[in-house]
Amino acid sequence: MDTQTPFPAWPDVAADLVAVAAGRTPADLVLTNAQVVLVQTREVMEGWQVAVAKGRFAYVGPDAGHCIGPDTQVVDLQGKYLIPGLCDAHMHIESGMLTPAEFARAVIPHGTTSMFTDPHEIANVFGLRGVKLMHDEALMQPVNIFTQMPSCAPSAPGLETTGFEVTPEDVAEAMTWPGIVGLGEMMNYPGVVAGDPKMLAEIAATQAARNTVGGHYASPDLGPAFHAYAAGGPADDHEGTCEEDAIARMRQGMRAMIRLGSAWYDVEAQITAVTERGLDPRNMILCTDDCHSGTLVHDGHMNRCVRHAIDCGADPLLALQMATINTATHFGLERELGQIAPGRRADMIVTSDLGSLPIEVVYARGLKVAEGGACLVDCPHLDWPEDTRNSVHLGKLLKAADFEVKAPEGANAVTVKVIGVVENQAPTEALTAELPVVDGVVEGEGGVCQIALVERHRGTGHVTNGFVSGFGYQGRVAVASTVAHDSHHMIVVGTDRDSMAKAAMRLGEVGGGVTVWKDGEELALVELPIAGLMSDRPAEEVAAKAQAMVEAMAACGCTLNNAYMQHSLLALVVIPSLRISDLGIVDVTRFEVTDLFVTEDE
Repeated sequence: MDTQTPFPAWPDVAADLVAVAAGRTPADLVLTNAQVVLVQTREVMEGWQVAVAKGRFAYVGPDAGHCIGPDTQVVDLQGKYLIPGLCDAHMHIESGMLTPAEFARAVIPHGTTSMFTDPHEIANVFGLRGVKLMHDEALMQPVNIFTQMPSCAPSAPGLETTGFEVTPEDVAEAMTWPGIVGLGEMMNYPGVVAGDPKMLAEIAATQAARNTVGGHYASPDLGPAFHAYAAGGPADDHEGTCEEDAIARMRQGMRAMIRLGSAWYDVEAQITAVTERGLDPRNMILCTDDCHSGTLVHDGHMNRCVRHAIDCGADPLLALQMATINTATHFGLERELGQIAPGRRADMIVTSDLGSLPIEVVYARGLKVAEGGACLVDCPHLDWPEDTRNSVHLGKLLKAADFEVKAPEGANAVTVKVIGVVENQAPTEALTAELPVVDGVVEGEGGVCQIALVERHRGTGHVTNGFVSGFGYQGRVAVASTVAHDSHHMIVVGTDRDSMAKAAMRLGEVGGGVTVWKDGEELALVELPIAGLMSDRPAEEVAAKAQAMVEAMAACGCTLNNAYMQHSLLALVVIPSLRISDLGIVDVTRFEVTDLFVTEDE
């Protein structure tokens, strides 16, 4: 495995920083003629200069001339702005379809220099070992990738079966690793509200290590249940979708993390709590949650999020605070990152405009890492073990018959529960539809097509079948993916059972990914061989295949924005209303497995 010397702590280099700031020792780098953005005071200091030594800021002030020696690199910024490197407060690297190394290489040119990642996707496939592999590759990167130990695998015990389970003992062990900064989003909010000993033990182990507990309260109920959840210890939440959600979280001493990902557009509805209602902005933080490779390559990362916040009415300096110092403070790293000030890591961006925020040059730890949209540094790869590339175990040859929904004896039509996809939102609707029965088998019609979850961790050959609407597929089509939050079995959606079987077997053949079929032929394939979740190929290559996948879904009749992301969440049994798991159709409002067929008392 590749390793690197740990980045020196502030106390280890304090004598050097003092000597540079006092003018006794020359700096490694001095930036002059800058408009330095101080997010700590929300000021822009025109004509200030910055001196860097040992990868950290040594001097930030009006004149760094006394820090310049014969070997000091001096860069004249010609009046451009210098802002802190951007921080993503909550994200899942696996959602980019990339390994940590390739994700870093993709986002560095966009100005992201710090990421707070929750690898709970791989935790569901390989448990604590998978988390350690992600953590180890993260620490090898030239930017800061901090890891939160996943809290919920399974995310909802009793409603799904994962490849591995995360235990309180796993959490306690992870808290001793370097680079671990907290507990990943506590998705089992009913467990916390009910005082579940396992969930509270994970929170306690995190707090004992003086780390941050991530939240995930995916319910519109802001009554006693929400207050009980806040009392349990989660320090933030990114599942809000409206202004009142953000206000409720901040009033309870939590940070409202408002997200702009590839499919989640939750900033506009919540940032008004600050921009219009006037609440203290220190408790609001920007994040992405989930960004796939196409978004990263074509649209950006945290720079996209900051620009969007500005477009939604936030002052640029306020938006920058929400993507820098607010995040650092939340994780107890205000003395380490998130601002241009002495002692902090010299993570910074050169930009010519604070509104449109072009990312012209990026520095991380005092080194130029990107310029003009190009990454200038190496992002080392872990040598992933062979078994991590062989994680799709179907157990048998799947056939069309495995995707049949048998109707009750003698029925000509049935009323079934249907998962309703909501564009640009994580929640689904709990719908019903009357569907015809042909030769004893229920057939989708109109906007309702079939959905199946294929067990892929233990090779049981089990298939759960149901119905979904919202994708708009036409003709004989099927889309299959081994990215299926959070248990990451295989989800297959289609209008033709033979195509669904072929799509599933194709992913078994390539070790995981996403495949789109129409009229018996494969239109697109994105190979994700590592845990069935990620590729270690360059982001541009993965993005090109992902774009072909998106175009193929459109060719099948789908008009949803980012339909793939919606597809991948259909098994997320912690977000209302209706989902699918290996145990059946799940009513998330009641947290119970429910019948596919509507009964008389429903």
